[in-house]
Amino acid sequence: MLRNIQQSTLRQTSSRLLFLLFISLTNNHVHFVKAHIYMYAGCSQEKYQPNSPYETSFNSLLSSIVTSSSQTLYTSFTLQNDTESSPDSTIYGLYQCRGDLKPKDCSTCIASAVSQIGLVCPYTYGATLQLDTCLVRYEHYDFLGTIDTSLRYEKCSKSGSADGEFLKRREIILNELTSTNVGFKVGVSGSVEGFSQCLGDLSNSDCEACISEAVEKLKTLCGSAKAGDVFLGQCYARYWASGYYDHESSSSQDPSSDNDVGKTVAIIVGVVVGVAVFIVFLSFCRKAIGTFLRVFI
Repeated sequence: MLRNIQQSTLRQTSSRLLFLLFISLTNNHVHFVKAHIYMYAGCSQEKYQPNSPYETSFNSLLSSIVTSSSQTLYTSFTLQNDTESSPDSTIYGLYQCRGDLKPKDCSTCIASAVSQIGLVCPYTYGATLQLDTCLVRYEHYDFLGTIDTSLRYEKCSKSGSADGEFLKRREIILNELTSTNVGFKVGVSGSVEGFSQCLGDLSNSDCEACISEAVEKLKTLCGSAKAGDVFLGQCYARYWASGYYDHESSSSQDPSSDNDVGKTVAIIVGVVVGVAVFIVFLSFCRKAIGTFLRVFI
C-alpha cells in the first residue's frame, strides 16, 4: 500500500515537472528566466488537488496562453475541462505584454512567466505573475472586466533629485500618462520618460481612473525619486530620468535594483529542469532493469 502511494506521488510530481519542462523547451528559450525581471507575484490561499479536473483546465490554459502570445499581445480565456461538467473545472485567465513589444518578444516573455507561475504558486486556484514586460493571471472565479486598483507593487529609486527642471519634466510626463489614457501610453519630456498601461479587459473610463490612481501613488510614494514604478491590480505607471526608453537602463544605474527574488526564481526553474531530467532518467533505468529481469531471470 505504501509503495503504491509513493509511486502515485512520484507520478504526480513527475507529470507536473515534465509539463513545465515541455512548455520551456518547446519555445526554444531555455535561458529565458534571466532575460525578464521579476516584479511581483500573488497566490490564492485555496489549493486544488493534483490530477483534478481543475488541473487539466489549468494546463490547457497555460498551453493556450503560450500559443496565443505569438500572435497577439493580449487575450483572455474561459476554459472548462470537456470531460467534466462540474464548475470546479472552470478557469478564467489572461495574459498581456507591454504595448510596444513585437509578438516574438511577447511570446518569449510569456513563456518565461508560464514556466514560473506554477512554481511560485503551486496548485493554487488563482495566481498572478508580473514580469517586467508581461503578465499572466488566472482565477477560479470570473474576474475579467472588474476594476481592481489595489496596490500590488511599488518601487522608488534611492537616489532623488531636488532639481526644479527634473521635477517639472516629471510632472509633464505624469500628466501626459493620465490624459485620455487608453491601453498603452508613452510620455517623453527632455531626459525624463515614462509609460503606463491598463489590462485589455478594462473599459476606457475604468482605465483612466486606474492610471490616475497609479500616478497619484507614484507622486505620494516616490516623492522626488529619479525613477518610480507603481503596479495596481489592473494597470501600472512608470517613469525614470535616464534618457533611455528601456527601463533596464535606469535599473542598471541604480545599485538598489538588484532583484534577488528574480534570481531565486531563476535558480528554482534551473533546479526543476534538472529534477525533471533526473526523473526521466530514473524512469528509463527502471524500465530497463525490469526488462532485463524478465528476460534473464
